[in-house]
Amino acid sequence: MPTKTVRIPTTDGLQADAFAAYPDDGERHPGVLMYMDAFGLRPVLEEMAGELAGHGYYVLVPNVYYRQGPGPVVELPEYIGEDVRPAIIDRLRPFIVAHTTERVLRDADAYVGFLTAQPEVTAGRIAVTGYCMGGLWATRTALAHPDEVAALAVFHPGFLVTDAPDSPHRHLAPLTAEVHAGLSENDMVPEAVVELNEALDAAGVTHTTEIYPGTAHGFTMRDTDAFDAPGLRRHWARLLPLLAHALPTGKDAPRGCLAGLAVPDPA
Repeated sequence: MPTKTVRIPTTDGLQADAFAAYPDDGERHPGVLMYMDAFGLRPVLEEMAGELAGHGYYVLVPNVYYRQGPGPVVELPEYIGEDVRPAIIDRLRPFIVAHTTERVLRDADAYVGFLTAQPEVTAGRIAVTGYCMGGLWATRTALAHPDEVAALAVFHPGFLVTDAPDSPHRHLAPLTAEVHAGLSENDMVPEAVVELNEALDAAGVTHTTEIYPGTAHGFTMRDTDAFDAPGLRRHWARLLPLLAHALPTGKDAPRGCLAGLAVPDPA
């Protein structure tokens, strides 16, 4: 499924570059806002957006670091291995720190507004998904837009449960979306997982929280040393039914990399 670059006007008076992928069939499709991981926009995310679009969705993947320039904002190798990962993270850390909760929420307004206004997107609610740091940004978006977000899926997320006053798990009451959290084995300590589940239960949120066996943080990303093929397949096996239920006009036939991964179907 091909993708194209679009520009999203923001309240900062700038434009965020983004990938957009959707079926080129002249019809309208449910919208999905996909938040990038910490490494930023690059071919693997474009591939994932195209994969999801192939199931009948309009997928928007904004460059969260747009204030620093178009994505990718730092030079990235084709493969992010253990030997280069620390140096890349060091270069990206100032951008991550600068993306405060206030900025996340301002940008979320722009992203949701842009997505829902597209002529190829069906009227009604959308879904939000995010990877790594994107899981935090996706959660804040769903909390800020409860009337517009019907499904929230986060994979190997960071910072959902912290000691900070604005930790997302402390503010789940507005959430109306169905939620899936796909965790690696080292994303959260067991106590934090319990705390997250208790907070979701207390807020009355329909949710599943699952630790994907044998995975490390970043397991969905093919271009990193954390990639785990069974974990990626499990991710699709959890994400697609969630979207099909929350946004029922989406397609659910497996295509692309989901069909091609030579691993067993997850239980």
